[in-house]
Amino acid sequence: MRAKFEQLCREFQNSICSAIEEVDGEATFLTDAWVRPGGGGGISRVLSNGRVFEKAGVNLSVVYGSMPQEALRAATERGVDRAKGLEPGARVPFFACGLSSVMHPKNPHQPTLHFNYRYFETDGGVWWFGGGTDITPSYLDEDDMKLFHGTLKEVCDSHDPEYYPRFKKWADEYFFIKHRGETRGLGGIFFDDQNDKDPEEHYAFARDCLAAVTKAYVPILAKHDNEPFTAAQKDWQQVRRGRYVEFNLVLDRGVRFGLTTAGRVESILMSLPETARWEYNTHPEPGTPEGEIMDAFMNPREWV
Repeated sequence: MRAKFEQLCREFQNSICSAIEEVDGEATFLTDAWVRPGGGGGISRVLSNGRVFEKAGVNLSVVYGSMPQEALRAATERGVDRAKGLEPGARVPFFACGLSSVMHPKNPHQPTLHFNYRYFETDGGVWWFGGGTDITPSYLDEDDMKLFHGTLKEVCDSHDPEYYPRFKKWADEYFFIKHRGETRGLGGIFFDDQNDKDPEEHYAFARDCLAAVTKAYVPILAKHDNEPFTAAQKDWQQVRRGRYVEFNLVLDRGVRFGLTTAGRVESILMSLPETARWEYNTHPEPGTPEGEIMDAFMNPREWV
């Protein structure tokens, strides 16, 4: 499964980057291959200052070695003990492969997208899959959300009718910014520690989710391409990006795992936007477009 999942990630890194370059029409991805001193490495591909995108990154990582037990706990769902049986303080031999991406458009009417699909195993024979795809708009377009969530639901339903409601709820809970009392965006799907079926079935689900990324996202980008916006709308987008930064640096499990395993900082922090804004005590007025989406951030909805 190690080699098979790595090959899958390599193929989708290439195809998704090609699709995003076509959408942007001007900028191209720079490729940065890197080696992890403790074992493994990866390929970071980043597009900057394009026609559509301020910044877009698609990062492949294939890392192995050993890590502290606290790092393993940071990488898994709360309450899941993947280090059971090890002596206290013993390091955990591991392998992890994943494809992760964040795309930040310039236009406030075009949402940010994030996805991450990963396979993890320890030398003790424990393995699991995790991942998800989620969207972070600055302004609410309900038709966009129906398309996005509907595409993910179609993939989920083709594997297990319980997946979408369970993984959608998981995303709403995982991407909740506790200190703000609001979600980072408008969700999608999120799952972790999945090993209750044959590994080939979990692999097939991750494959189909990766194949759905551009189907769920590119039509939304195209719909809002060149849509005019004001300076005030751009400021609001920057405020929402500040929330994105807060979640990623304070709460995101993948960032914590990367930093506690001496990962490559440039790749770990690839998800951050180039620009963000923090205004003191900002509260949009009810009835405004900003107030409308704030209500959706504070009260997660069902879109399909």
